[in-house]
Amino acid sequence: MFNRIFGKPKEQANASALATLDKLNETLDMLEKKEKVLEKKAAAELERAKEFSKAKNKRAAIQSLKRKKLYEQQIEQLGNFQLRIHDQMIMLEAAKATTETVDALRTGAAAMKAMQKATNIDDVDKTMDEINEQTENMKQIQDALSAPLGASADFDEDELEAELEELEGAELESQLLEPVAAPPVLPVQAHKIPTRPAPQKASAEEDELAALQAEMAL
Repeated sequence: MFNRIFGKPKEQANASALATLDKLNETLDMLEKKEKVLEKKAAAELERAKEFSKAKNKRAAIQSLKRKKLYEQQIEQLGNFQLRIHDQMIMLEAAKATTETVDALRTGAAAMKAMQKATNIDDVDKTMDEINEQTENMKQIQDALSAPLGASADFDEDELEAELEELEGAELESQLLEPVAAPPVLPVQAHKIPTRPAPQKASAEEDELAALQAEMAL
C-alpha cells in the first residue's frame, strides 16, 4: 500500500533530479573545456604581442593584446557560468535531500498509523487481563502442590516449634554440666650437658720435638 501511495512520486522525483544533475555536470564539463581552450589562445596572443614588440611592430602587438583581452573577457564569462551551475547543483542536491527526508518521514508516519490501527487498546487490556489471570492460576496451582498431604497435614506447626525449642534448651544445658577437661601435661625433657672431647694423644713427631727443645734448654 505504501509503495502505491508514495513509490511512484518518489521514483519520478529522483529520476528527474538525477537527470538534471547529469545535464548540469555535462554542461559544466563543456564550459571547463572551452575555458581551457580560451586560456591557451590568450597565452598565444600574449606571446605574439611580445614578438611583435621585439620586432618594433607596434600595431600588430596592440592587435594581439586586444584579442587577448577579448579571450580573457570570455574566460571570465565562462567562470560566471560555471559558478551559476555549481550553485544550481548545490540547490538541487539540497532539494533532493529534503524531498527524500520528507518522504521518509511521511512513510514512517503512515507505518506508525497502520500499526496503531492494528493494535487496539482494548485488545491490549484484554491481553493483560488474560496474562494476570494465568499468573494467578499458576500461583494457586503451585500453592496447592506445595501444601502437605496425608498425616503430615494434621501436625500443629506451633507445637512442633515448641518441641524444637525444648530440645535445643536441653542440649545447651547438658553442654554446660559437662566437666571441663584439664589440659594435657607435657613431659619435661632433661637438658643434656655437652661433654668435652678427650684430648688427643700427641703424635710421635710432636714428642720428639718437645724432647729436642728440652735438651736445647739445658
